[in-house]
Amino acid sequence: MIRMIQSSSAGHAKAYFNDALLKSDYYLDDQELAGRFLGRLATRIGIEGTVDKETFYSLCDNINPKTNEHLTPRTISQRTVGYDINFHCPKSVSIIHVLSKDNHILEAFKACVHDTMLDIEADSKTRIRKAGQYNDRETGELAWAEFIHQTARPVDDSMPDMHLHAHAYVFNATWDEKEKQIKAGQFRDIKRDMPYYQERFHKRLADHLVKLGYQIKRTDKAFEIEGVPQKVIDLFSKRTDEIGRVAKEKGITDAKELDGLGARTRSKKQKGHTMTELKEAWRKQIREAGGMGKEDGGKAIRYAKERQLDYIAPEHCVDHALSYCFERASVASGRRILAAAYRHAMGREVSLAGITEAFEKDARIFQVKEANNRFVCTTKEVLAEEKRMIALANAGKGKLKPLYLEVPFIDLKGEQHEAARHVLTTPDRVSIISGRAGAGKTTMMKELNFLISQTHKEALYVAPTSEASRGVLRYEGFKEAETVAKLLLDKKLQEKLRNNVLIVDEAGLLGTKDTTSLLDLVTKRNARIVFVGDTRQHTSVVRGDALRILNTVGGIRTAEVSRIFRQKNKDYREAVQDLSEGKIKDAFEKLDKLQAIKTIDKEKPNETLVNDYLATIQQGKSALIISPTHKQGDVVTQAIREKLREAKLIGKREINVTRFVNLNLTEAEKNDSRNYNEGHVLWFNQNAKGVKRGTAWAVNKVHGDLLEIKNDEGKTTNLPIEYNKKFEVYRKTEISLSKGDKIRITREGFDVKNRRLINGQTLEVLSVSKKGNIKVRNSVSKNTYTLSKDHGHLAHAHSITSHASQGKTVDEVFISQPAATFPATDMKQFYVSVSRGKDRVHLYTDSKDELMEHASEMGERKSAIELLNTRKTKADDVDRYIRADLQRQPSPSDKIKTIEESEPSRAHYHEPEI
Repeated sequence: MIRMIQSSSAGHAKAYFNDALLKSDYYLDDQELAGRFLGRLATRIGIEGTVDKETFYSLCDNINPKTNEHLTPRTISQRTVGYDINFHCPKSVSIIHVLSKDNHILEAFKACVHDTMLDIEADSKTRIRKAGQYNDRETGELAWAEFIHQTARPVDDSMPDMHLHAHAYVFNATWDEKEKQIKAGQFRDIKRDMPYYQERFHKRLADHLVKLGYQIKRTDKAFEIEGVPQKVIDLFSKRTDEIGRVAKEKGITDAKELDGLGARTRSKKQKGHTMTELKEAWRKQIREAGGMGKEDGGKAIRYAKERQLDYIAPEHCVDHALSYCFERASVASGRRILAAAYRHAMGREVSLAGITEAFEKDARIFQVKEANNRFVCTTKEVLAEEKRMIALANAGKGKLKPLYLEVPFIDLKGEQHEAARHVLTTPDRVSIISGRAGAGKTTMMKELNFLISQTHKEALYVAPTSEASRGVLRYEGFKEAETVAKLLLDKKLQEKLRNNVLIVDEAGLLGTKDTTSLLDLVTKRNARIVFVGDTRQHTSVVRGDALRILNTVGGIRTAEVSRIFRQKNKDYREAVQDLSEGKIKDAFEKLDKLQAIKTIDKEKPNETLVNDYLATIQQGKSALIISPTHKQGDVVTQAIREKLREAKLIGKREINVTRFVNLNLTEAEKNDSRNYNEGHVLWFNQNAKGVKRGTAWAVNKVHGDLLEIKNDEGKTTNLPIEYNKKFEVYRKTEISLSKGDKIRITREGFDVKNRRLINGQTLEVLSVSKKGNIKVRNSVSKNTYTLSKDHGHLAHAHSITSHASQGKTVDEVFISQPAATFPATDMKQFYVSVSRGKDRVHLYTDSKDELMEHASEMGERKSAIELLNTRKTKADDVDRYIRADLQRQPSPSDKIKTIEESEPSRAHYHEPEI
């Protein structure tokens, strides 16, 4: 792992040097290595060699230690002095290092750190702000102080754990060759690309270890050495566990606060321990834990002097990366793709350079250089998919006889009336109604439903999610509403669509693939389709913001329903209106006027929120807590449940029941056997080899590309990994429940009496039994269900994410949005969260200004066509590829049937310009 921590003042940097970097503040004798000044800038100013305090302090004060002059032109008291880039070995590597009789692992680690720092140095830049320019220039020179440490800080009075890690403290300075001076660096891009550097570091270290005779196994974050038992790894994770425990107690999730917590929880240094004494103590702990092999010195897991790596072609690594990155996005940075390719190659015989070269030569990839010298990519396949979707929609223009030749009486007013009129009188196959949150889309859809029925046609209703379709739509009166997935699989349902109307609610959640399939379907069934959604709210998890692309790129006419009715308070309603129009500053001013934004106490971050929420529900009002991240939501949930128990709103009896957490693996990840661990649970969505749909099987072992799985009855079978599209992968854990808890169903299923449970629906726990059965009730429909203790597909719903809240309406909404959640904050997330309430909104944060800054970020995902709008030189190449692709797989839009025709006719296929 690599972490990058900023020093914002000279005093902070000096204190950090004394407290965390300097050898003398760690353990004595032979444990730590002397720090070294490295880097091309260090050579330029003549400070290469052993780090001394005087030189380090001078650089912190922006003084050149050789000339005593300013190092960079500007010196202010509050300036970024530098960055501590720290490299951490996997715990098993640290364990084997200290138990070895030589320094072969230490030398490999140092070499990998050095090579990765050279990568970072090569990417260094400085800002250009002269003569009206606003740009960055590559420099390729940095100076850093490197410290290698072999132990962690102790916990309480115990011996420290082994922990091989390095600190590379990079000073905020670089050489600008063009201006012939040392200037401050621009580290924004380096910090952004840290996952790329991290995967290069991991790949290098894994390769070194394999060549030294070790076998590695990949983990979620990095890798471990095969043969080191998990119990031994856990044994020497005391420091990590301590920080995690204190963070949980204090509700801390922000990375900066966690770093500060690490400093505050450091135990005092212990003097006088030699490495010999520490090794003896560590060996004793290992033996007491059951040992780990021959002589507990690592000999049993070092297989050979040099172990041969398994070969993988660099092109296969790029294939995996493209599949991984473009499953859920149409556009990805080049370095994100490379990071995924490097990670896939870990522990295999293929070089970093080979993977990079294969990526650069891959003819499927379009690379576009943006203003900040960042390469952003898409692929020909993604581009072709978007163009097919747009072409299908455009091919339906003017193809149908309007439902009404004259405007009928429409019992609606204003924008709702105009939107309904558009749908009823258009000759186009495809219509879009863009309705903002709380604008009364349901009322309009009911009127449309009635008027469509008067034409002797039927309107079929679908939505992307179970909750939106079988939950919300059915509750609103559309009794036969189904999911998009159900429609695309059910031939009988598809046939009902012939010559009728398909209305897709929450269409903003659709990706390009499903949207293209729907357009294909209505074309073949001579039906028309109405997309109803809001592109300002959350978009699909999978690739492509289809609704926005159809409108802005495809030119499909959109009827706007923008007047908001949900909020009763005028200022609240206007704040939501501002958010829907992207006027974030105006919205914040109105929310301030409402006293909706409350500054939290960092020592008791959730106290005010919990008290306010409790007061609201005690008044009998409906309420909802929203946070941008699951992690923050879990922290709030813990605080809420404690307060509810004090108020006797949840019961004293608490039971632990099974919970399955979806790992949300991409298809690329599921296709890699290294991502399956013993104990993972596979839930099958389709029948597979010897496995029935709807059943769960646990992973016993992994044999290459064969998964040995076992069900609850003890039956085992071997399943080829190629069946991975038929199941989802879960991690099994536990959840605590009491009477009065709110829970959310996390997977479509059935209760013990075979009554359907809808994914996403919220339920109240009515009772819990000693046997583990859970009686629950839907507070809206009042339907009750009984869940078994092993049902598993549930989570607490006291606090949910904005994604899960989309489509919900409550009296008062409470938003927990501290700085820790800002990376997940953007305009869409903020708009959805704030707009859920009817009466009031409450917003809790520790930095209002920073929150406004993050909430101003659009959060739009660029389409492939939009990315390539600036790449005119490649337009002919793109069109040639798509034409060839369409010849191999003819588009359904080649056969368009009008309402008057009995036989299909050839339609003109229009290719939108890039």
